[in-house]
Amino acid sequence: MRRPIIAGNWKMFKTLAETRAFFDAIIPEILDVDHCEIVVAPPFTALATAAVEADGTRISIASQDVFWEPQGAFTGEIAVRMLVDAGCGYAIIGHSERRQFFGETDETVEKKTRAAISGDLHAIVCVGESLAERDGGQAVDVVRRQIQEGLGKFSASELARITIAYEPVWAIGTGRTATPEIAAEMHGEIRKTIQQIHGAGAAAGIRILYGGSVKPDNIASLMQKEDIDGALVGGASLDAASFASIIRYK
Repeated sequence: MRRPIIAGNWKMFKTLAETRAFFDAIIPEILDVDHCEIVVAPPFTALATAAVEADGTRISIASQDVFWEPQGAFTGEIAVRMLVDAGCGYAIIGHSERRQFFGETDETVEKKTRAAISGDLHAIVCVGESLAERDGGQAVDVVRRQIQEGLGKFSASELARITIAYEPVWAIGTGRTATPEIAAEMHGEIRKTIQQIHGAGAAAGIRILYGGSVKPDNIASLMQKEDIDGALVGGASLDAASFASIIRYK
């Protein structure tokens, strides 16, 4: 059985005080949750604070990015060991906004993912197509390429430290959501691609999250689909009550 993951990506939101207030509000709401893993990805400045707040709870902390070198003259970047030192257990890699605004490629996704899983982090690797690519009938080909070029060189055992997040770019922050059927169809294609590269065992074991305007009112229908193993939540994870509702989807 693949254990679901509900992950919240705060993007460029929340100060240290706001981070503390969030955890003060959400922890009492999820004390009895045991059906899924819970992950929160604050901005870099709030990672250590979030880790302290989450200590002793069911919440794990993730970074929103990572660099592939262990140290060096790379102004503005952050290394795996720094993230682990700050309390992270996960790293989000290849988010569509990193690809769109900061030049992330399938090649850099592979390098970052390898660094993360070699350094005691679990990688959440994002894939997804743009609206133009979907309207042009290229959605499946785009996602397959991202998986083949970003994850194709990993061994099946390494894949056990990787989770895939499918995020249709056209459904992020737009209020538009891929229907559960559209999401499930792509999740099935992703699992099929993993099977072709790594075999049936790896495909059956890897967790695939859906990310794209996930909200309390659509999470249950998404989670009913066989190949959807959780969610990467954006805006709805900023509010403790909203995120708690998503976590408690069952």
